[in-house]
Amino acid sequence: LAQVPVFVHPHPHGLTQASTMAKVMKAKLLLRCMVLAAACLLAASVLATTFVAPRSVAPRGAAVQLQAGGEYTGFVPDMQRRQLMNFVVVASSAIPVLVLLGGYAWYFFPPVSGGSGGAQTCGDVNGNPITFDSWVKGHRDNDRELVQGLKGEPFYIISTADGIKDFALLSVCTHLGCVVPWVKSANQFQCPCHGSRYDENGKVVRGPAPLSLALAHTSVSNGNLAVAPWTEQDFRTGLDPWWK
Repeated sequence: LAQVPVFVHPHPHGLTQASTMAKVMKAKLLLRCMVLAAACLLAASVLATTFVAPRSVAPRGAAVQLQAGGEYTGFVPDMQRRQLMNFVVVASSAIPVLVLLGGYAWYFFPPVSGGSGGAQTCGDVNGNPITFDSWVKGHRDNDRELVQGLKGEPFYIISTADGIKDFALLSVCTHLGCVVPWVKSANQFQCPCHGSRYDENGKVVRGPAPLSLALAHTSVSNGNLAVAPWTEQDFRTGLDPWWK
């Protein structure tokens, strides 16, 4: 690779076969509801402690002081102070709990790969659009380099003698989500984590990865490289795409 930018894949397991856009919306809605509930709880606590009128404390008589069995200091915590302490305890407990719940929600409902249906301009390591002319000048036949594709995920664009192939490959291993490098000497994509291998078109040839790399369509839009979701049959396996 001439220069392989580092991308962080957001999927904890890499597999998005069972994930759908509905799950993403459900996860986002769940997180928003939790944040809203926490905000309402904090606001209610603040209002409760703000608008509580101070209560007058009746002076204790000497007999009461003696029956108490201890020295009377003249200070009795009022309701407002106690509510403030309750608010501090609840807030300090609620924040880490909500963070943990949000992490679990993100784990079980990860965002799926893929775009919204239209072509999306490819970006370089800094997110800048990649022009077709600059790509052709800087790459030779069968060169592969990572770009930011659908939803910013790392896709391999494959060069040809006079342009690019009509498909791109998501570089995320279908085993546990590692970014898979292209090994030119072996003419394969080889996962450095657990040894999964894929051929030059991203078809899995050795496990433990169970599935081939996800596909995307490539095109040139306004002079820039672009990718679009691949929704039809996988030409490598003859099956429906698992990443839909």
